[in-house]
Amino acid sequence: MPIRELSCSLAMAEALREEMERDETIFILGEDLTAHGGIFGQFRGLPKLFPDRIIDTPISETSIVGAGVGSALTGMRPIIDMHFADFITTAMDEIVNQMAKIRYMSGGQASLPLVLWAPDGGGLNAAAQHSQCLESWLVHVPGLKVVVPFEPADVKGLIKAAIRDPDPVIFFQHKKLFNWTGPVTEDQDVIPLGKAFVRRPGTDVTLITYSRMTYECMEAARELVKKNIQAEVIDLRTLCPLDFDLIAQSIKKTRRAVVVHEACRTGGFGSELSARVSEELFDHLDGPVVRVAAEDVPIPFSPEMEKFVMPQMKDILFAVDTVLQYESRK
Repeated sequence: MPIRELSCSLAMAEALREEMERDETIFILGEDLTAHGGIFGQFRGLPKLFPDRIIDTPISETSIVGAGVGSALTGMRPIIDMHFADFITTAMDEIVNQMAKIRYMSGGQASLPLVLWAPDGGGLNAAAQHSQCLESWLVHVPGLKVVVPFEPADVKGLIKAAIRDPDPVIFFQHKKLFNWTGPVTEDQDVIPLGKAFVRRPGTDVTLITYSRMTYECMEAARELVKKNIQAEVIDLRTLCPLDFDLIAQSIKKTRRAVVVHEACRTGGFGSELSARVSEELFDHLDGPVVRVAAEDVPIPFSPEMEKFVMPQMKDILFAVDTVLQYESRK
């Protein structure tokens, strides 16, 4: 089948068009959707094709999410545009106490097929209120599925899976990746939630990562080759459900693990990964699991300070060196 080079934003727009043509119950609601096709171009062309199903809302995340929850309960499949992931914080009651719990509180009688789409991450000098990675907040809530794609093909395949899922899905998409391009087939397959992907095979250390940090890990892996170190890079793609089987398979081979994410260190998803790897794979490790993450401070506006706070390739290289040196000290 034909393969094109698409950006992440165009891959998203194409997937949404295909899904909305397939299913008339799908609609999108959020702020500033029709004027420019979304602030990142992710809804490009959709307002003209589906004028009654792309709905601009007032600036009230509480109302937007509440409307999405209510419509999903009636059999619709809403896609909620959060504008920025940071704004999730204003709708936490609707997300945590309603969206995540309705199936359980109804004894399985009600489902909630809803996607909450949230652009996250730093690197654009958007300062502390528009640059956060909050995935660990949502992973902590039972009843929610959490998706964190990297490449355009994954964006398209995973958003299709998220839309078709009978339960609520939080779909984080990093703001710096919207212009990232990659091959996408015209009939891109749906990618099941909970399936990680080995971006690069290796034998000496496993780099476990997701979203934009996949790029940094791939760059680090190429640099490590110069030192005759073969790093395996695992792109998780979804955090809940988590493909721990693939992680375990890799660590049993490399015997070393470095977890890399952009969110701050304390309470980040890397803490959960490190704990689980240590608990379940301790006998297969030649050293401790090392985390690479942002500093525990709000993201600065200053470009140089933002770069200082956020994890860089050099931090990954240092972490790999730490893991490798640990074995030599034993």
